[in-house]
Amino acid sequence: MPTAPTKEAPVEPALIALIVVALLLIFVLAKSLTIVPQAQAKVVERLGRYSRTLTPGLSILVPFVDRVRATIDLREQVISFPPQPVITADNLQVGIDTVVYFQVTDPKLAVYGIANYITGMEQLTTTTLRNVVGGLNLEGALTGRDGINSQLREVLDGTTGPWGLRVARVEIKAIDPPHSIQDSMEKQMRADRDKRAVILTAEGHRQAAITSAEGEKASAILSAEGRKQAAILEAEAERQSRILRAEGERAALFLQAQGQAKSIETVFQAIHDGKPDQGLLAYQYLQTLPQIAQGDANKMWIVPSEFSKALEGLANLGGAGDGKSWMDVDASVDGRTAPAEGGIDTSSWFESQLPSAAEQPEAKIELTSITDSTPLVPTPPPLSEITPGVPADGEAPRP
Repeated sequence: MPTAPTKEAPVEPALIALIVVALLLIFVLAKSLTIVPQAQAKVVERLGRYSRTLTPGLSILVPFVDRVRATIDLREQVISFPPQPVITADNLQVGIDTVVYFQVTDPKLAVYGIANYITGMEQLTTTTLRNVVGGLNLEGALTGRDGINSQLREVLDGTTGPWGLRVARVEIKAIDPPHSIQDSMEKQMRADRDKRAVILTAEGHRQAAITSAEGEKASAILSAEGRKQAAILEAEAERQSRILRAEGERAALFLQAQGQAKSIETVFQAIHDGKPDQGLLAYQYLQTLPQIAQGDANKMWIVPSEFSKALEGLANLGGAGDGKSWMDVDASVDGRTAPAEGGIDTSSWFESQLPSAAEQPEAKIELTSITDSTPLVPTPPPLSEITPGVPADGEAPRP
């Protein structure tokens, strides 16, 4: 059997009112509390008028009275503007795009000072750029970017101050001249680079030639100096050699003269000790006659008047007169003739009165043109060390 439908319990009006009140409270609470993030600021209006600027953190608003007009970013911002056509002083149109770095310093002025500060900054940058670049030619605009940036920053910073903005710097990203001008500039740059390359190559050849010439000059100077020193040394060696050779020849001649003098003295002494008579002299005279007759120019020989007397003396010498020949001489004990009394003194036969070669003035030479001093002429060894049998000074002669 079907059961009778049950009646649902009616919702109490008090519960509905409680829910509505709770929702209203949540809505009012949401309108009353606001959170401001870091590096941001919110401009609050009360009944349509500026009230205050909220700093980062939790803030309380009056519901339905206060409202947030705008949220401003306080960080430094970067805006890049598209290329702007600018005419230079030499009537060339170039495209210049710029980058502006700015920061909001006063949120109130940024909201109420200008309707849109970004648009205003873009237009201000364009007009200022045209004024600055319009007074420069193309080359000045391409090479004077720092000056253009400084002028743009000064103008923008001074103008945007009432807007609550601070322009940190302005940079020009690119300057695009016409394609025909770019081709001409490339040709000019290529010609300048070729010119610099040729100049540098010529300068390199010049420096290389100068360096080579300097090296050859120094080498020639050193070679000439070496030849000069060698010639000086050779001349000095030849001079010393000649001095020593002359000294040796002079000493030899002196010793030879001394020997001849001693020989003559000995012969004279022997003749004097032998007491020659007329017969010996006649015999020596006869030995000299053939030498007188020698010679191609001798065509006639005259016998002198004394020849007969010489023959008589020779006959007497042979023993014709008294029967005693000149060969009859008394022999000594050992079969040799007895020497004269006292003998012959030969102690001073080989004594040279000449000074040594090193002590002579011509052997002491100083070369002023040579830095290294040349060795002195060595003193020659004594004659007793060279010639055997020759006594030294103070020694008795050896047989």
